[in-house]
Amino acid sequence: MPNVIFRHEDGTSVNVTVAAGEILLDVARKANVAIDAPCSGNGLCGKCRVKYLSGELESEKTRHISDEEYADGWRLACLSKVTGDVEILVPDIASAYKSRMKVADLSSREEVAIFDKAREEVAASGIAFQNIFSVMELSMDRPTLQDTMPDNERLIRAIQEHIEDKKVKLTYQVLRKLPDVLREQKFHVSVVLKDLGEQVMVYDILPAGEQKLCAAAIDIGTTTVSGVLLDMRDGKILAKASSGNGQIRYGADVINRIIESRKEGGQEKLQKAIIKETINPMLDNMCRAAEIPADHIYHMCVASNTTMNHLFVGVNADPLRMEPYIPAFFETDNISAGDLRLHAHADADVILAPNIGSYVGGDITAGVLVSMIWNKPEYNLFIDLGTNGEIVFGNSDFMMSCACSAGPAFEGGDISCGMRATDGAIEACSIDAKTMEPTFHIIGDKGQKPVGLCGSGIIDVIAELFRCDIISPKGKFIREGKRVRRDEYGIGSYVLAFKEEAAGHKDVVINEVDIDNFIRAKGAIFSAICTLLRSLDFDVSMIENVYVAGGIGSGINMKNAVTIGMFPDVELDKFHYIGNSSLTGAYCITMSEDARKKVHEIAHNMTYLELSTDPGYMDEFVAACFIPHTDTSLFPSVKQEEI
Repeated sequence: MPNVIFRHEDGTSVNVTVAAGEILLDVARKANVAIDAPCSGNGLCGKCRVKYLSGELESEKTRHISDEEYADGWRLACLSKVTGDVEILVPDIASAYKSRMKVADLSSREEVAIFDKAREEVAASGIAFQNIFSVMELSMDRPTLQDTMPDNERLIRAIQEHIEDKKVKLTYQVLRKLPDVLREQKFHVSVVLKDLGEQVMVYDILPAGEQKLCAAAIDIGTTTVSGVLLDMRDGKILAKASSGNGQIRYGADVINRIIESRKEGGQEKLQKAIIKETINPMLDNMCRAAEIPADHIYHMCVASNTTMNHLFVGVNADPLRMEPYIPAFFETDNISAGDLRLHAHADADVILAPNIGSYVGGDITAGVLVSMIWNKPEYNLFIDLGTNGEIVFGNSDFMMSCACSAGPAFEGGDISCGMRATDGAIEACSIDAKTMEPTFHIIGDKGQKPVGLCGSGIIDVIAELFRCDIISPKGKFIREGKRVRRDEYGIGSYVLAFKEEAAGHKDVVINEVDIDNFIRAKGAIFSAICTLLRSLDFDVSMIENVYVAGGIGSGINMKNAVTIGMFPDVELDKFHYIGNSSLTGAYCITMSEDARKKVHEIAHNMTYLELSTDPGYMDEFVAACFIPHTDTSLFPSVKQEEI
C-alpha cells in the first residue's frame, strides 16, 4: 500500500498509508491535514494547491495551474490520485484558514470601541446590563466532633447568611471539588455564584481572593470564526481572536457541509472541525493572552447561522436543505461547555442566539439586536454580507427577513486570490484610468506585501475596473495593457501585484471567472433586497437607513458597492457599516440577561420569507447579474458613460 508524506512549511510532516487510487484531498482529510477546499473537491475553486515533491501521483491538468506552475510541481489535491509512494508539500496558503489564527492587539482602542458603542446603544433603549454572576468570599467554622455538619450544608449555610430567601444549589463539579478545596484552604474560600431569581447556583469553589469572572462570545461564520473573552464584572474585553472555520475543507457553503455530514462519521468530523480545530484553539489563545485559566470562563454565547448551529452542537442538519426546510430547533438551552467539550468551565452555559428560519440564524438576530432597527420608527435595511447574505427590512413595528446563497466570495472564497480580511489582504484599491496602475491598502504592518484580496478589496477592484473601462458590464476585459493578460483558454485577468511584488509564490490577480463569481454574489444580494421589498409593496425610495454588517474588511466603500450594483442606489449618507454585528450582539447577550430576552423577542417578531418559493426571485437574480444591472434606471447615480 502506498505511503503518503505531507510536509508543511514549518518543517513538520504527517505520514499515512493509503490504498492505491485514493484522491489526495480525501487522504489529507482522513489524516487531518488541513487543506482548503471551498468547492468540496469538485475542481472548481483552485484553492487546494499543493506541491508534488517526489513519488507517484497522477494529476489532471487544470486551468487553475499554469504550465509553468505545473512544471514546478504544483497540483490540485482534489484532482490528484495516489498511485504509489509520494511526498507532498502543503504550503501555508493551502491551510490559511487554520494557520492564520489571529489574536488581536487590544492596546488599540479601535479593537474594543465597537463593543463599547454597541453596549451603550443597547443600554440606551432601556436594556439593563446587570451581571447575574458574582464572586463571594466566605469563611466557615471547621468541622469538629461536636459540629459534624457535611461540607455541602456548611457551604450552603455560609452563603445563605449573605443571601436571604433564596435556595442555594451546588453543581456536580462543585460537589466533586468541595472536600479538597475546603481543607486545602482551611475553610476560607471564594465561590462563583449565578443568580437564577428564586435560587442561586454555585458554579465553582476556589481559593479565597480576587478571582476572574470571565465569559466568551463567539461568532461562527461559514468561512470565519471570531470571538472575544470578557470580564463579566465590567464588560471589559480581555482578548479577541479570529480564525478560518476548520469546516471549510469540507466545502465553502452550508449545503456541501450538510452533505458531507451525512456520510459515515461525517457529523462527528464537522463538529470536531469547528470545536476541536477552531473554537478550542481560539479559546486557548485568548486565555493565554489574558493570562487566565480556561476554566474561569463561566458563560458563553454563540451566534451563528442555522446550519452552523446544528453542526456545532452535533445535530442532524440534513432536513434544512430539503423542502420544507425544517430545522431541528430554532431555540435551545440547557447546553453546557462540558457537553460540547469546549475549553471552558464544564458547567458554563452555552447560549445560542435564536434562529428564525432555515437560512436566517442567530447571527442575524444578534446583529439586528445591536443594529437597533427594532427600536426605530424609520424604515431600515439590515444587510449581513457573508457566505449566506441575510437581509432584514423593517422598523419598531415590523421586521421581515430573508437569506440568499451569495457564496463565499465576500470572504475571499471562489476567488483565485481571495482570502479572509487578515494580514496581507488588499482591503482597498484604486486604479489609474490612463495607466491602469493600481494603488492599494494592505491589512497588516507597514511594508506588508500583498497575499490576496479580501471582500472589501474585491468590491473596490471590480468597481475600479468597470469605472476605468477595463471590463465591460458583463465583467469581460475590453482593454489591453501590461497588467491585463489572457491565458491559453482566453480568460482575461488583471494583475494587481506581480510575483516579485507579492508575498506568495505567484502573482496576485483577479480574472474573469473571479469577476463572474462575484457578480453572481452581488446579484444574489441585490435581488434578495428587491424581492423582500416587493413582497411588502415597498420600493428603494422608502429606505431611510442601510446597516451593512460582516467582517469583510475594515469597511466597505459604499459608492463602489452601489456602482457594481450590490446595494440599492440611495444617498450615501444613509449607509452605515457596523462591522461584525453578530459578534457584538453575542457580546451584549453574554453581558445582559435582558439582552438575551430581547433577542428572543426579536426572533419571535420577525417574519421569514423563503426566497426559493418566491416565483419572482430568479428573474430578479438574472437581471442583477450585470454591472450594475440590466435595468440602468435603478442606478441613476452611476454615470451613464460608466455603463
